Amino acid sequence: MTTPTAAPTTARLDELVRDVREAVGRGLPPDTTAYLVGERLSVHLGARDLLTDEQCEGDPESYRQHILHAESDGSFSIVALVWMPGQQTCIHDHVSWCVTGVHQGTESERRYRLVPDGTTARLVATEDVVNHQGDVCGFAPPGDIHRVRNACSSIAISLHIYGADISRLGSSVRRVYDLPADEL
Repeated sequence: MTTPTAAPTTARLDELVRDVREAVGRGLPPDTTAYLVGERLSVHLGARDLLTDEQCEGDPESYRQHILHAESDGSFSIVALVWMPGQQTCIHDHVSWCVTGVHQGTESERRYRLVPDGTTARLVATEDVVNHQGDVCGFAPPGDIHRVRNACSSIAISLHIYGADISRLGSSVRRVYDLPADEL
């Protein structure tokens, strides 16, 4: 993943920030907050006026993260991830609740669970999900281990909203898993 960047905002993005601020400000449990944030995100996905041209730029080496907004109190961040064909994350989990929505293209996600295996552990693939433009999913730790990739032949762009200040942390990843993984 390349270094995070910040870019100008759009009126639609400002509206999304206000919507997310209202949902997060309710102070509800993480899974409920993720659900409410997902509802607010879904209406903006695919809108041509959500992101600037710069925020849609990828990187041929790795998926690119554009930090679109970080709330001043650290309660949430909005990030656009731009994926060239074939780019993917490592297997990882997150520091906080997260909502993702596909803005353009298609993303594939493989979800895992961690299973004790004697004195160590292994990952077991539990589900493969294909997310198309407009699809939204949300989750909260624990149980949020996955790998995401762009399996289509064009650029994919997804918006990720985290319950943490990604501009300060640099990434939403809590742990990277380098364990044996049973595949589906």
